[in-house]
Amino acid sequence: MKLCDGFDIPMLVLCDTPGFMVGPEAEKSAQVRRFSRMFVTAAGATIPVFSVVLRKGYGLGAMAMVGGGYHRPVFNVSWPTGESGGMGIEGAVKLCFIKDLEAVEDPAARRVLNDSLVAMAYEHGKAINMASFLEIDDVIDPKDTRYWIARGVASIPRQCRVPGRNVRKSIPGNGRVLFSA
Repeated sequence: MKLCDGFDIPMLVLCDTPGFMVGPEAEKSAQVRRFSRMFVTAAGATIPVFSVVLRKGYGLGAMAMVGGGYHRPVFNVSWPTGESGGMGIEGAVKLCFIKDLEAVEDPAARRVLNDSLVAMAYEHGKAINMASFLEIDDVIDPKDTRYWIARGVASIPRQCRVPGRNVRKSIPGNGRVLFSA
């Protein structure tokens, strides 16, 4: 992300992000601290971003990859296999429906309720449903991915540089171009 942003190279995100774990084990390895660098880098990037959700686009990991939110990219499309959600589906069901699940005493009935809630959540997270709520721009056939990328690149202005940042300067006489921060 930093390299692309530093040289004004548009960034293509092929998103397959099941999310990342938080909790005591993740804290021991400083995962959240390391992932937060990605959030800061993505949020500060000034380059055009194009996003294609291939399979999973869950949680803050997916949001960080696309620059802070699904509305940030020039386009955000998904293959039919795409799924999205605020966090992993099974974890979200356990967290959001904990009281409902604990209220069922029979373990078999609890498992049936959990499975039905998970199935409902997967249905809501399917790409076609996300497109209907304007979270993604379109659900595309994978063979059309190249067309979307080419169209996205063609849509950005030639000079979309931020003034004072990586300004191109020509050296008189030799035609070489330098970058200065």
